[in-house]
Amino acid sequence: MPAPQAPTGDDDRTKPQASLWERLARPAPAPRTTLTPHRIAEAAVEIADTEGLDAVTMRRLATALGVAPMAAYRYVSGKDELIELMVDFVYGRLPLDAPAAGWRDTMRILAVHLRAMNLAHPWTVRAAAASLSPNQLAVPERAFAALADHGLDADTTMAVFRTVTGYVHGSVAAEIALQDLQRDHGWSGGDETRAALAPRMSFLMNTGRYPAYQRYLHEATRKDDPTWQFETGLDCVLTGIATHLGI
Repeated sequence: MPAPQAPTGDDDRTKPQASLWERLARPAPAPRTTLTPHRIAEAAVEIADTEGLDAVTMRRLATALGVAPMAAYRYVSGKDELIELMVDFVYGRLPLDAPAAGWRDTMRILAVHLRAMNLAHPWTVRAAAASLSPNQLAVPERAFAALADHGLDADTTMAVFRTVTGYVHGSVAAEIALQDLQRDHGWSGGDETRAALAPRMSFLMNTGRYPAYQRYLHEATRKDDPTWQFETGLDCVLTGIATHLGI
C-alpha cells in the first residue's frame, strides 16, 4: 500500500475563502432560477422589518421566496452573509448623490438620511456594526471626499466622520428604545408614556434633588418632537466641529 501523501501548499483547506462581495463580483453563472442577490436581500429585509432580525433564517427566507430551502445557498453561505447582503441592500438606498453645499451640508444630509434609514429598519443598528459591504463604505467615501479640501489629516477626517455617525447612532438607539418600550407596554405616544411613568417621576421630583430636570419637565414644548431634537443636536455637533477645526 503506498504511503499517504503529505498535504501540499495547494490544499484548499489552507486557502482563505473569498468574501461574499468577491464572489458576487465574479461573472454570474447561467441562471437556473429567477433567484438573485437583490431578490434575496429584498425578501430578507421585509422579514426583518416586520418580524425582527431574529426571524430571518434561511428556511424562513426560502418560504418567503417560494424556493427550495437550499436555493439561497447558491449566493450566501449562511445567515451571517445574508445579513451582510441585507445591510448592503438598505445602505444602497441612501441618496448619496444628493447635492450639498460644502462639507457641513454633506455631513448633515448624510446624518439625516442615516437616521431615517435606521428608524425605517431598526435591525440595522445592530446588524451594520458587524457588517462591511460596498454600499456601507460608500458613506465614509462621500464624507471623506467632502472633507478632502480642508487640510485635515487622515486621522482627523475619520474622527469627524465618527463623531457625526456616533451622534446619529446614539440618538437613533434612544429613539428605538423608547419606541420598543411604548410598544411593549401598549402606550400610544408621549402623553400615555408620561402618564404611565408619572408616579415614579413624581417621587423622584419630590425628592428635590433634580431642580434643573424639573424645570425641563415644566417648560419643554418639544418633548414629542424627536426630529427637532435630533436636528438641533446635530447642528450643535457640526458647529462644534467647525469651530474646533476652523473649517
